[in-house]
Amino acid sequence: MSIFVLLSLLLSAVQELAATLEAAVEPVTTTYKIEGQVVFPESVTAQKGRLGPSRVLVNYDFKHVAFVREDGSFVVSGVPPGSYIIEISNIDYAFEPVRVDITSKGKIRARRLNLLQPSLVSSLPYPLHLNAVHQIIYFRPREEWHLTDMLTNPMVLMMVVPLVLLVILPKLINANDPEVKKEMAKTMPQVDVPDVSEMLASWLGGYPKKTRKAATGNKKRQ
Repeated sequence: MSIFVLLSLLLSAVQELAATLEAAVEPVTTTYKIEGQVVFPESVTAQKGRLGPSRVLVNYDFKHVAFVREDGSFVVSGVPPGSYIIEISNIDYAFEPVRVDITSKGKIRARRLNLLQPSLVSSLPYPLHLNAVHQIIYFRPREEWHLTDMLTNPMVLMMVVPLVLLVILPKLINANDPEVKKEMAKTMPQVDVPDVSEMLASWLGGYPKKTRKAATGNKKRQ
């Protein structure tokens, strides 16, 4: 039993020594601060207490978060070197996100975020100066009724346009002109409207229709 106890103690000592060596070998990463100022419209700053709280998010997550003070300033601490997207989260106003690059020497540069053309660089001053783009509207105003809404209705147009054509076109065309009558007679198809009695007779027996055709043929021969 004593051998197993000694082996377990020796194993734990080796693990502690390995952890100590790993911590000693691992380099210490230097962190930096991202500072800036949030600017709201003057009408909002005059109404204190009516503006929702604002937070500063780094890379759209909550690993590095800072709150905006009453004067609009903020400081994000503990940020290692790299490229980050800074966004202001506010319930009332929307802000344009910016990109911040921190070099290994601690130099901080800011530029506009352009996802379509990342190579296009538009520098911004540092510390950041972020203005509100527009107010967020969550409710759509109720639409009012207008006369144009009724006139532009497709159902109304389908009823009004043919009626207007029927009323206006006859006035534009002189029906007493014989040439116009001839042209209208040529363009309009001549529809042979069957007689109701002949249709019934043809459905019942089928013979009267043929006899009528024969009769009409005889008349033509005469």
